[in-house]
Amino acid sequence: MSLRLGVPSKGRLMEKTFEWFGERGIRLRRTGSEREYAGAVEGVEGVSLVLLSAGEIPRELAAGRIHLGVTGIDMVREKVPAWQDRITELAPLGFGRADLVIAVPAGWVDVDTLDDLDAVAAAFRKAHGFRLRIATKYHRLVREFLREAGVADYQLVDSQGATEGTVKNLTAEAVADITSTGETLRANHLKVLSDGLVLRSQAMLFLSNEAQWGPEEREILNGLLEKLGLPSGGADAAVRHSGAITKS
Repeated sequence: MSLRLGVPSKGRLMEKTFEWFGERGIRLRRTGSEREYAGAVEGVEGVSLVLLSAGEIPRELAAGRIHLGVTGIDMVREKVPAWQDRITELAPLGFGRADLVIAVPAGWVDVDTLDDLDAVAAAFRKAHGFRLRIATKYHRLVREFLREAGVADYQLVDSQGATEGTVKNLTAEAVADITSTGETLRANHLKVLSDGLVLRSQAMLFLSNEAQWGPEEREILNGLLEKLGLPSGGADAAVRHSGAITKS
């Protein structure tokens, strides 16, 4: 019996995750080649390593196929409907920090707030006959944010890469994207709305409420959390209220 820990399979997120666990006495390591996505855990009993893309981890947590996972807050909240019922945040890891923001052309000197954006969007539709386009890959988060802000006359257009360039390429009038320094936005002559912060994100250790949580799994979890120096209260509450706790 073991807990399945999902970790990003490559890049800086993987390196920083390995480092974070290593500083707490748990060594995560890849076994085999980089193409094999196999790994091992040393320093704690009963935990196995699953290497996945950061985008796959929310889905696997929500499905209960992994017990724990490291990925960005933005990934979980975007990809998992009603995520609070299915996934629990255990610990922020202090890296992978980035903000999801709404940005518009820097030349829109009279547009500084969401209210301004709403007014421009209404005028844009009247002038052009179609809604103002906002390029993003975060459809759920941006739609909910703009709805709460009362912005109505817009359409989201999908962008899976180089989102900041869509305005220059005339495929969107504004963007909603992740940024850590704002440099790329500024390089593309975009500015963040003063109240356009959708979400502050960073890497987080998550627990699946949907996974198998019998007595053995809970014991392993408590041992892992103790090794990591994390309180078990939140995890205990999550698995206690999970329907999966009855599966043994």
